[in-house]
Amino acid sequence: MFGGRVRLQLHRCTCRLHVAMTEQFLTCSLYSSSTPEPGRTQVGGMDTDQPIFSVLKPEEEGGEAAATSPAATTADTESGIFSGEGEPCVEHDSELDWFCGTEQKLICSHCAIVGPCHGHTVTPLATRVTAVRNQLVDACEKIQLQALRIERFINQTLTAKEQKLQVAASRAREQVLAQVSAAREALEEEEQRLLEEVQREEERVEQCLLTQRAHWSQALANLSQTRCSLVHTLTHTADAQLATSVQEIAERVEESEGVGEPCDTEQLSLNPGCSDSKLLRGLWAAAVLLGPNAFGSPYLKFDERTVSPLLSLSDDFCTLTFLHKKSRQSLPYDPARFDTWPNALGSLSMSSGTHSWVVDVGQSAAFKVGVCYASLERKGSGNEARLGHNSQSWVLSHYDGDYSFCHAGNKAPLQVVRRPEKIGLLLDWPSQTLIFYEPDSSAILHSVTHPFSSPLLPACAVTDRSITILH
Repeated sequence: MFGGRVRLQLHRCTCRLHVAMTEQFLTCSLYSSSTPEPGRTQVGGMDTDQPIFSVLKPEEEGGEAAATSPAATTADTESGIFSGEGEPCVEHDSELDWFCGTEQKLICSHCAIVGPCHGHTVTPLATRVTAVRNQLVDACEKIQLQALRIERFINQTLTAKEQKLQVAASRAREQVLAQVSAAREALEEEEQRLLEEVQREEERVEQCLLTQRAHWSQALANLSQTRCSLVHTLTHTADAQLATSVQEIAERVEESEGVGEPCDTEQLSLNPGCSDSKLLRGLWAAAVLLGPNAFGSPYLKFDERTVSPLLSLSDDFCTLTFLHKKSRQSLPYDPARFDTWPNALGSLSMSSGTHSWVVDVGQSAAFKVGVCYASLERKGSGNEARLGHNSQSWVLSHYDGDYSFCHAGNKAPLQVVRRPEKIGLLLDWPSQTLIFYEPDSSAILHSVTHPFSSPLLPACAVTDRSITILH
């Protein structure tokens, strides 16, 4: 690289020296021997500062040109300074030792003085060649410098980048493997814990079932024996003896009544909480929401028929805005419309599969988002039509900075690290699971598992600003 720069400087110096020698040679040729000063031309014994084509005018009209062209015939033709290579002017049969900048061609001195290039911008051929040579030298130097920069970029920058790429890619692979390994290890441990928990719960229920089976089998045998004894007494005892056996019969009947009635209890069923895992639920939700087969409800909108008169619905049926008293309008009666509470239901009925949607709650200080049965009461100011205050609705509620999960009138406070501007909902019908989450971080705010018995509809309420279903 440095050798190339040295060669370039040597080449540049050689070119400059060659140009300087050429200029000196031409200067000596353009001026007479009696004019030692460069840059001055002597005509008829007089010194003048005029260019040569100015002093080469005829001394009088009709006369011949007083000046002659420079002695270019003695120039260094081998160096290629004069591209005319000795060819004379076709019109004046003179040497082409000038350059016309106007017409971009070689001319003789007569062409510049009395010929077709009179009045044009002309320069001596040597000056023109010098300028061109200097341009070529500069161009070569720039090309060489550019080549040096490219060579340095290839040898240094790209090589360093390649090394960094290999290091970064290796580190990224290690990070992926480490994260997956940690997740796999945690998931395997959680799997083992849950399976053991389910196994223990299954064994407990089985033991309860065995105990109950043995108890009630014995009770059944005792009852059968008592019944057989009573039937025998009834059919084979004489009347006189039967009349005196009332006390004995009463004791046997009382003994049979003491067995009691069998009843089903929760102890005889598997506790669904034995398979509940926050880690597993979070991983499952993340896989559903972020995985390649993510679920969504792109056509979900608000059902205009259900929108309360306390709210306004946008033209795209996706935004609910709370109305102040002056802005409210009377709406036609509709059995599906909420007439007192500021509620609205979604247009999507869900009774199978997996569904997810996001509600932009913005800066609203009072809202509810969740699901409800289609049979939810729509009229009146009672709790039957109030989201979260009946057994037919499940909602996440936000009021004055407090977040809670509401169902059947019960509130479960939620710990929210930061105020979310969006609330996501994930309903998985096969597992009967409803999850509230924050879309930006996929953090689960609350989850509930419930044996939903009929189709569910998205449900919302707002009493401050607006909320919007996002697609």
